[in-house]
Amino acid sequence: MSSLALEARLVPLPRRSRESAPGSDRAELLKALVMRAREGDADAFGSLYDHYVELVYRYVYYRVGVHSLTEDLTSETFLRALRRIRDFRWQGKDFGAWLVTIARNLVADHFKSGRYRLEVCTAEPVEPERPQEGPERAVLDAMTHRTLLAAVRRLGSEQQECVVLRFMHGLSVAETALIMDKKSGAIKALQYRAVRSLARMLPDDLRK
Repeated sequence: MSSLALEARLVPLPRRSRESAPGSDRAELLKALVMRAREGDADAFGSLYDHYVELVYRYVYYRVGVHSLTEDLTSETFLRALRRIRDFRWQGKDFGAWLVTIARNLVADHFKSGRYRLEVCTAEPVEPERPQEGPERAVLDAMTHRTLLAAVRRLGSEQQECVVLRFMHGLSVAETALIMDKKSGAIKALQYRAVRSLARMLPDDLRK
């Protein structure tokens, strides 16, 4: 397992997604965009790209830990999605989960190719720019990031992926199950065990 999304959330991303519409309005808007994109509407696909590029980028960076490679695989993900968009069927599945599934397969193919080897990224997370909140707050936040990252790295690979998808990417249990090729019940069990393991590893003051 390479760099975690805990790091990806703290590094510059290529583009920011647009503001999402609330609730069912957002779902209907995205569904309409997908339907238009399936009919060959380039602007509609561009809007889907804007909305989902951060999700895909963060997921790929979590797996490979290299920005240049992440950019290449993110681009390839959307190229494949464009070529296959007519094959997409809703069936209760979010379009973003479908994109991440494509990205997951690309990452797996990349590491199976024999030209590369999986390297674990050991770099410290980079703090984002934000208003100064005082040295005490900065030190505490930096310690929290390092401690949490170290704890997640000690989880098994499946528990790591489950935690990242559920809590860092904010995917639902069903979407996480789709990406990890597991049943929803298995995801709930993975999440439960991962959270209990993290609770045991973290210092008392971070469990509150």
